[in-house]
Amino acid sequence: MGDLDPENIRLLDRSGSPEQTAQRAVDIGRGNAELRPGTTLGREWNGQMHRVAVLAEGFAWNGRTYPSLSKIAFAITGTRWNGPKFFGLRDKRLKGSAP
Repeated sequence: MGDLDPENIRLLDRSGSPEQTAQRAVDIGRGNAELRPGTTLGREWNGQMHRVAVLAEGFAWNGRTYPSLSKIAFAITGTRWNGPKFFGLRDKRLKGSAP
């Protein structure tokens, strides 16, 4: 009564420590951030607001379609950026925090 069945015991044995399991969940969530078509992203750069529409096949900005957010970030800034980071879709690390 109240014991776990053998299948769930095996699952828990394979999962590792709670800390490891939580970190894997965070890593998986970070890598799979899905943008749905119809979503609009915004970023202010040099005093001008830039809006990007998420399409089923790419992204629309300034009347053109781009295959990635990084290409749009380059078009806006003239320098290479990680597109998701430029548009605020990646975590910002605090100074002194572990990677």
